[in-house]
Amino acid sequence: MHRARQHAQVRTRERRQRLAHEAARLMAEGGIRDYHQAKLKAAVRLGIHDDASLPRNREIEDALREYQRIFLGPAQEDALRQRRVAAMRALEFFAAFQPRLVGPVLEGTADDSSPVQLHLHADDPEAVARFLDEHGIPALSRQRRVRLDRERAIDAPAWLFGAEELAFDLAVLPAATLRQAPLSDIDQRPMRRASLPQLRRLLEEGTSGSTTPAPSS
Repeated sequence: MHRARQHAQVRTRERRQRLAHEAARLMAEGGIRDYHQAKLKAAVRLGIHDDASLPRNREIEDALREYQRIFLGPAQEDALRQRRVAAMRALEFFAAFQPRLVGPVLEGTADDSSPVQLHLHADDPEAVARFLDEHGIPALSRQRRVRLDRERAIDAPAWLFGAEELAFDLAVLPAATLRQAPLSDIDQRPMRRASLPQLRRLLEEGTSGSTTPAPSS
């Protein structure tokens, strides 16, 4: 009985690994951005349908980072560094809104189609709209659901625009969220984010993302 249970656990673990790597491949090659969509599509492709075998999002992210290292190598590193350098300039530009870098560019999984994602902080969301207008930056307006904690979520204003041949994605959050990071869509824990000094250190160290900053203030 005990050996049968161990065998079942090993098989489940192997299926989770297979699904994580297939989901990572689909994200890297197919441009899928949503972890849940990637894991479900991987499960269909591999014919694995038990929920216990579905990998966590962080497992997929780790597999994605490994896939990029093995199959994309310098091309992915160049795309990542280009976006981090552009993010540094954006953090300087939006300094009045106490910006933070978030998402794949910080996590180290960005590729040549990833936007630079920033969180700006203002109790008057229209302040960002006015700032963009004053500087002649045409931007598309959106709303994004952001989970502040386990109980609270808001529809945050978001702005999308292009600069330096890259896409930028700004979400405007209340100033109070500087004290506690919103929850990540990946694992529902406080998301990693980086201030300008933290991003500068990443660039100086040449860190790809395996040691990204913890949730920052």
